[in-house]
Amino acid sequence: MTKAEFVELVQKKGGFESKAAAERAVKAFTDAVTDALVKKEKISLVGFGSFSTVEVDKKSGKVPGTNKTYTKPAHTAPKFKFGKTLKDAVAAGK
Repeated sequence: MTKAEFVELVQKKGGFESKAAAERAVKAFTDAVTDALVKKEKISLVGFGSFSTVEVDKKSGKVPGTNKTYTKPAHTAPKFKFGKTLKDAVAAGK
């Protein structure tokens, strides 16, 4: 599903009068999640899931087929844990 298709779905499900209003709602949600994660805050949406961050250690590796090695620095990564209601709905095909 593309972003445009998702905005249309939000418009229908949310009862928004216009596509622009639904797009503002989607943008507000994604901006709010991004802002919270940048501050390393956890967002819990009961039944849906939770957004959080995790610290990833630096990693060394080797490029397959060559002798080149690389080191990926330690960083903070976003994480999403699915809620039970969402897991059950997907498993049931609803």
